[in-house]
Amino acid sequence: MNLANRITLARIFLVPVIMFFLLIKLDLGSISFAGFSITYNQVVAALIFIVAASTDGLDGYIARKNKIVTNLGKLLDPLADKLLVAAVLISLVEMDKLNALIAIVIISREFAVTGLRQVALLEGSVMAASKWGKWKTAIQITMIIALLINNFPFTFIDFPFDTIAIWTSATVTVYSGVDYFVKNKHLIPIE
Repeated sequence: MNLANRITLARIFLVPVIMFFLLIKLDLGSISFAGFSITYNQVVAALIFIVAASTDGLDGYIARKNKIVTNLGKLLDPLADKLLVAAVLISLVEMDKLNALIAIVIISREFAVTGLRQVALLEGSVMAASKWGKWKTAIQITMIIALLINNFPFTFIDFPFDTIAIWTSATVTVYSGVDYFVKNKHLIPIE
């Protein structure tokens, strides 16, 4: 197994670790100052999420640069991305930090586009990530981090960055999904 695929697998293996720190009731303590509070569990989960999310582009870059792109990598990379985002979104819903409807919209789009990608593969083509898909990923990761760290540092100036990030993420997610389907409508058999 090549380095790029190992990095992708590491991202998948970090998913349950992040969920453990978010959902298991460990009392590791918390950090509190000036009206702001965050548990060490959230800090650890946020740091692991940041590391995992940062490997998203790294594995693809390594595979392309070293000419070691494999079918396994093409399958695992988007799967790892979807697992990471979906697991954390579900955890945030459980923690009452994210409305379930937003999580459902985002996760549904991911499943729909993944299905469309599978149809493309069966037709012998690969759907490259669009600029809107890349923006969607960046905004989702930003939103998740803002929620994981309790809107730090914006909470000190009473700026709802996390709320803005949620609605921006939902909007761009829906738009990018529609964009994929419009640009690839030839893959959808209408009978």
